[in-house]
Amino acid sequence: MSHDVSFLEDLEVDGETSTSAGTRESHAADWGTADGDGVTPDAVVYPGSTSDVSRVLSAASERGVPVTPYAAGTGLEGNAVPVDAGISMDLSRMDAILDVRPGDFQMDVQPGVMGSAVDDRAGEDGLWFPPLPSSGDISTTGGMVATDAGGMGTVKYGEVADWLVRLEVVLADGTIVETGTRAVKSSAGYNLTELVVGSEGTLGVVTEVTLELDGRPRQVRGGRAVFADLDDAAAAVTDAVQSGVDVAKLELVDETSARMANAYAGTDLPDAPTVFVEFHADHGVDEEVRYCREVFDAHDPLRFELAADGEGMSDLWQARRDLAFAIRSYDPELTPLHPGDVTVPISEYGTIVRYAKRLAAEHDVVVPCFGHAGDGNVHYSVLVDEDDPEAVAVGEDVYRRIVEKAIDLGGTSTGEHGIGRGKRQYLERERGPGAVDAMRRVKRALDPDGILNPGKVLPED
Repeated sequence: MSHDVSFLEDLEVDGETSTSAGTRESHAADWGTADGDGVTPDAVVYPGSTSDVSRVLSAASERGVPVTPYAAGTGLEGNAVPVDAGISMDLSRMDAILDVRPGDFQMDVQPGVMGSAVDDRAGEDGLWFPPLPSSGDISTTGGMVATDAGGMGTVKYGEVADWLVRLEVVLADGTIVETGTRAVKSSAGYNLTELVVGSEGTLGVVTEVTLELDGRPRQVRGGRAVFADLDDAAAAVTDAVQSGVDVAKLELVDETSARMANAYAGTDLPDAPTVFVEFHADHGVDEEVRYCREVFDAHDPLRFELAADGEGMSDLWQARRDLAFAIRSYDPELTPLHPGDVTVPISEYGTIVRYAKRLAAEHDVVVPCFGHAGDGNVHYSVLVDEDDPEAVAVGEDVYRRIVEKAIDLGGTSTGEHGIGRGKRQYLERERGPGAVDAMRRVKRALDPDGILNPGKVLPED
């Protein structure tokens, strides 16, 4: 499918339009798209302002040309793949930090600003952005809003959505709307901010974001607990959360993931289930560490060790941050299928981890499990020989069954990656036909011609 995009030549915009083969091809896929599954757009637009976005969307809407927002291209569910071709709207050049108000703990940014840049700028005033994902150095603010991203600190600080004050959004017909104010709360009308967050560019294009910041904690401690058994590690995580341990990060790495991280980065993670922890406080942090140790001791850890200093903590977490790359490079004969990120109620955390590992053993496939354990989030991959159709079919079945099990446990198919193309089939099972129908009504109301990021989020009607 292709579309006539010649009208772009006549639009007066500050940005740039490209129809070169190389540029178009570079926007055919994102990081999670399998080889051969990309779709080349007919043009790539690099808007330079909100007005540019408005003009392009207005003109595209009049002609029925699809527009797919594109940020850093680091999404994992094909969120930015232009499945119906048309225009790929690359917002990476709208990358200005517009205003910082330390007294209000707020920052205004454009959607192309990298998450790490937000944190760096906030740091100049002794502040930080607590929900920053572990991939913040390769993820844009707009992309994080689009998927309602979360990170290692979600157990204490919540998701990106919890730190948004206001959005500027351009609707499909070019209308520019603001979804909030600089006040930290409001009861005025519908909560359009929450509606747009996580919608993956299917309801509007985010052009400005007001973020809430926080003071950097004065005391930070980090460490890890090593367990002989994965069940003990998962149980320790659940017990820590249920016991009210004030932990800022609580991450699980199973023995398979540990081997992969060691092979990739030359680290020395124990070849055993490991729980990484980090504590943030302004006072009394050592008491919290002791409390966590007491809780973990009930689950027979082999050892509990703290990093000696900041550099040691950085080394401690680097292996966890590298896991996505480590899994891909672990075995040249095995290819990871879809990147799973199911999330379950914390009481079911051990159940879903055991289920994933049991399926791996039963079907003789490699399934590393790791993730933001403190909020019930399990990241996993199923590794198979992609040249063996039978092995691929088995891997797909294992992947699907883990997702469905998470939903049946009262959880979700995606904790932070978004639905994109890959998980549309699970949305009705998770939310029910009535909720999905309501979502379709919202989509039709805001995008009656269906031009914004078609083929994403909602299952086929």
